[in-house]
Amino acid sequence: QVQLVESGGGLVQAGGSLRLSCAASGRTFSSYAMGWFRQAPGKEREFVAAVSWSGGSTYYADSVKGRFTISRDNAKNTVYLQMNSLKPEDTAVYYCAADRTYYGSSSSEYDYWGQGTQVTVSS
Repeated sequence: QVQLVESGGGLVQAGGSLRLSCAASGRTFSSYAMGWFRQAPGKEREFVAAVSWSGGSTYYADSVKGRFTISRDNAKNTVYLQMNSLKPEDTAVYYCAADRTYYGSSSSEYDYWGQGTQVTVSS
C-alpha cells in the first residue's frame, strides 16, 4: 500500500508556471506507475499525465502536451508535474495516483490517490 500527498498548488496568473509534487510513503515507490489527474468544478476527473515505473516513458493528455512535464525521482519517492504556460482552463484540483500494474490514462485503473491540491489560474 502507498500513501500519496500532493503539494505545490496555488494561485498563478495566466502564462505563469507551477510545479506540483506528490510524495509517496513506503519503500517500493518504483513499483508503482504514477499519474496526474485533475477535476474542475462541475466536471469529471480527467487525465493529465502519466509516467512509467522507471520514468522512462511518459504520456500526456493533448490539452497539456508541450506545456506540462511529468517526472519522477524514485530515490526521493516523489513524482512531479511541471506546468508552464498555464491557462485559466487549467484551473482544477490536481490529484496524483499510483498503481502497481497499470500505466495509462484511465482513472478507474489506479488504486491509490492523494487528497488533491488546488491550482487556480487567473486571466
